Amino acid sequence: MTPPAVVIVGPPGAGKSTVGALIADRLGTGYRDTDADIERSAGKPISEIFIDEGEPHFRELERQAVRAAVAGHAGVLSLGGGAVMDEGTRALLAGLPVVFLDVSLADAVRRVGLDAPRPLLAVNPRQRWRELMEARRPLYTEVARAVVTTDGRTPEDVAEAVLDALELRDVLKD
Repeated sequence: MTPPAVVIVGPPGAGKSTVGALIADRLGTGYRDTDADIERSAGKPISEIFIDEGEPHFRELERQAVRAAVAGHAGVLSLGGGAVMDEGTRALLAGLPVVFLDVSLADAVRRVGLDAPRPLLAVNPRQRWRELMEARRPLYTEVARAVVTTDGRTPEDVAEAVLDALELRDVLKD
């Protein structure tokens, strides 16, 4: 199977889903989101998985979803914000066209709010977001072939910047 054309990583509020769908459209390929895959297979939202089965169970589902998507999806793939925490996932991403969508706390709050149903941000969301980014930023950077900052940019501008950063202009659909 052909590996994904683009893999998008980044924190909550970076625009992974929105930008991923735009890139897939521009490339004339499919779009897949591992968080959506997990929710579909579990039959419930991620926030409920955290509550009912706990974070370790969710992370195992996430590892399985990422492995399946990388092996079975040739289009654009967005990973959940914490997927890069797993060493096996980072190894799986080695050599793939991964882009890290970087976003500031202020823009993340403006885009999604931090009162959304995000289990890891439930208590003191701004402080928790900073802590998550402190732990995750080096891992996002480690797996990324390119880093695109999303602050102050429209999703369309970010999608164009990703295509430029990954030098994918020559594969755009007509």
